[in-house]
Amino acid sequence: MGHMNHDEPYSDDYIKEILSSVKTIAMVGASPDKTKFSYGVLRVLSETGYDIIPINPRPGLEDIRGLKVYPSLAEVDRQIDMVDVFRKPEDLPDVARQAIEVGAKVLWGQIGVVNHEAARLAEDAGMKVVMNRCPKIELFRPFWTPKLHLGI
Repeated sequence: MGHMNHDEPYSDDYIKEILSSVKTIAMVGASPDKTKFSYGVLRVLSETGYDIIPINPRPGLEDIRGLKVYPSLAEVDRQIDMVDVFRKPEDLPDVARQAIEVGAKVLWGQIGVVNHEAARLAEDAGMKVVMNRCPKIELFRPFWTPKLHLGI
């Protein structure tokens, strides 16, 4: 796989293939704060049937919406398909390296999270990359017909 131009729009098929093939999504920067955008994304993805793993190193934070919180990707005890990142763009290369370490297939940077070095790192490791998008929003775009058939 070569490098994609992430400044251009992604094809519907590319996004659809990712969101219909991944099952387990680690959310880096997941927050217990109900007013935060990341909380709403976590809620919707979880309710849609994805296995969501919140990642947040905050001491004493045990769970978000009943989902066990892990301090880092490395400490997660199961296969991670996709890493969805709610962090500053400059943090993305580090997260990309961690995602590669744990064998994730997709690195997804949320809206505003764009870092081309991180994209290259991930693509060189054979991962697919999406940046500056939100999976929650993508799920509700019209190309989802029929709805996702996830084994819930």
